[in-house]
Amino acid sequence: MPAMEAAVRIMKDEGVDIAFGCPGAAILPLYKAMETVGGIEHLIVRHEAGAAHMADGWARTNGRVGVALATSGPGATNLVTGLYTAFADSVPMVCVTGQAVSAKLHQEAFQAVDIVEIVRPVTKWAVQIKEAAQIPWAFREAFRTARQGRPGPVLIDIPVDLARHEIVYDTALDARLPVPVVRPHPPRVEAALDLLLAAERPLVLAGGGVVLADASAALRALVDELRVPFQVTLMGKGAIEDDHELHMGTTGIQTSQRYANAAFLEADFVLAVGARFGDRHTGADLGVYRGERTFVQVDVEPSQLGKVFEPDLAVVSDAGLFLTALLEAARARGARTSVAPWRARCRELKRTLTRREDFDTVPVKAPRVYKEINEIFGPDTYVVTAIGLYQIWGGQHQKAHLPRRYQVCGQAGPLGWEVPAAIGVKKALQGLGRGDTEVVGVVGDYGFQYLVEELAVAAQYDIPYVLIMLNNEYLGLIRQASIDYGMNYQVDVHYDETGTDNVKLMEAYGCAGRRVHTPEEIRPAIEWARKEAVATSRPVLVEIMIEREANTPHGVNIDSVREFEPL
Repeated sequence: MPAMEAAVRIMKDEGVDIAFGCPGAAILPLYKAMETVGGIEHLIVRHEAGAAHMADGWARTNGRVGVALATSGPGATNLVTGLYTAFADSVPMVCVTGQAVSAKLHQEAFQAVDIVEIVRPVTKWAVQIKEAAQIPWAFREAFRTARQGRPGPVLIDIPVDLARHEIVYDTALDARLPVPVVRPHPPRVEAALDLLLAAERPLVLAGGGVVLADASAALRALVDELRVPFQVTLMGKGAIEDDHELHMGTTGIQTSQRYANAAFLEADFVLAVGARFGDRHTGADLGVYRGERTFVQVDVEPSQLGKVFEPDLAVVSDAGLFLTALLEAARARGARTSVAPWRARCRELKRTLTRREDFDTVPVKAPRVYKEINEIFGPDTYVVTAIGLYQIWGGQHQKAHLPRRYQVCGQAGPLGWEVPAAIGVKKALQGLGRGDTEVVGVVGDYGFQYLVEELAVAAQYDIPYVLIMLNNEYLGLIRQASIDYGMNYQVDVHYDETGTDNVKLMEAYGCAGRRVHTPEEIRPAIEWARKEAVATSRPVLVEIMIEREANTPHGVNIDSVREFEPL
């Protein structure tokens, strides 16, 4: 059997029904095999970074392993940002790159680059095929590695001469490699329960690991049974709906709520499940974050435990299995928490320490945009957003109701992620038989143009979604950061009367858009965009011109976040 036909059959067996990529000479044997074998849809991207981000959005939505393809040289190196993004946010992905002829790799052949060494720091595993007979094993191992433990991306690099080989391969004798289940050590579960029951002001902190492990139901069962207030990190947003009576928001120095930081600072115990203690969550001074609080840290990846600071108790476990085991242990004891005064205090903080959203001034203030988004879109809407002031406003104001519906590139923060990621999300929903589910990309004006060319992919393949742009004609986050340096230098991207005409950009790709200047125009424009996206089966933009030099609440530590807007 041709080696690449074996690879395609393995990908199909591993659950791959779509791949995102751009063909080139060195990867043509794989494309020929996909044509011959069939069963894997392919979207041709306009930039390989777009392919990685599409596979990323696809995987975040359905929990399966996304696939991106690229040719050798710059095709492969263009994947690096997408690999880094997936690695940082624990997204399972397999990227396959073509490579120059193996005998020429040491001779600086055309488009020959050591992509394995380039991507090693941002992948779980990267390998170059040395013998064609290795290909089935390498593909099986790639999918197992991408899934097991803390998920993440893998890269397989295949020299074109090896990709053309015939190998011995029998589908009837092959199967997926087992992925081990990481169960918690029972004595540690009991110790965690002891610390939780001893606390007077406990918080459960759910990170992105809870979402990745599909452990939201287990989290809900635990907090409902023990009546313990809980918080989420930015990556855990949507694990349980924001409006849940015990939900105390997100602590942090940017994407946070006032009541969340206040509650965290008053807590005496934190049970952190699937959370990395990222610096935008903890703040710069770990002494402030830690305080006198007792910490239990639970993570499926042992190397994450104690990485930022030493917890009082560490537990290696899948998030869902730990939460289930903890609840079972509590029930076996007949345990009940006595934290009614703490719950009442949390309710009071959530009621009083809010931020205003009902601004009716012109230019539009960003929180008003999120007020409209929260009121217009239903709980099943999938929202993708990347990095900038709008990510911070979104983390502060946007509601999330269900797991995997709020998708944000949290740690890497690549500009331009939303346009391709939304394509991946929509394709995943179509694959799940939920193609009518709405997808919304919330973008900034600067980052929008980084991968704007991927709009052509959405137009070509009839992939509809709504884009909502907050346009301040600035690198807004960097302008705000520049305040500390006493400057406003090279961050203003305004020119002519209105700057870049993003509506015309949409139209250039066969899509549609509208520009909005007042708060009263926001809702009608979004409602129009929703209908237009369905009618045209293409992306539709609502460009909202917001206050140019608005600032988000920011701080260095969670006890010193500065508010800029009236409360």
